[in-house]
Amino acid sequence: MINLLPPEVKTGYQYAHRNVRLRRWVVICLVALVGLGALTTYGLLSLHQATDQANKQITAAENQLKQENFAATQAKVQTVSNSFKLLVQVLSKEILFSGLIKQIGASMPDNANLTGLSIAQTQGGLNITADATDYKTASQIQVNLSDPTNKIFSKADLESIVCQGSNAPDPTHPCTVQIRALFTPNNPFLFINSQGHTNGH
Repeated sequence: MINLLPPEVKTGYQYAHRNVRLRRWVVICLVALVGLGALTTYGLLSLHQATDQANKQITAAENQLKQENFAATQAKVQTVSNSFKLLVQVLSKEILFSGLIKQIGASMPDNANLTGLSIAQTQGGLNITADATDYKTASQIQVNLSDPTNKIFSKADLESIVCQGSNAPDPTHPCTVQIRALFTPNNPFLFINSQGHTNGH
């Protein structure tokens, strides 16, 4: 087919085709840019959310560690404090056993023997064990230790009296008595009180 169009028209058609192709490429590029922008925006938002979530988790973990460390430290401090309080109580109630045993021994009735002393769980007291020839003598031990003229105990509670007869470890003293006694406030056989008394002199 012979093209009889003038050269100017031909040139115009050529430029028109080129413009159409250029417009297509421009549209394609714009669509691509918009898509790329959307993907970039979505990626940035996702990254920001992930960063915020990670920061929150890190903060929560740090707070938990701080709380755990604080609780552990507080527990250690409390343990040390309790130990110190116990030490103070023990030192403040330290007993001069040498004099105390003599005084308790002097309070024992005839036919009774002091067999054991131990510090009671109750602050400022003793657990006392003694053997006696009979039930009456064993009861008299509690009466003698409760006597305020001894200036040892404010009270002496009878825990038990057990008489085993001939089966006792010591058949001559078959009755065993257990007494829990509480010191008088100004007991001269407590170390602190004794120190205070000495300083007073």
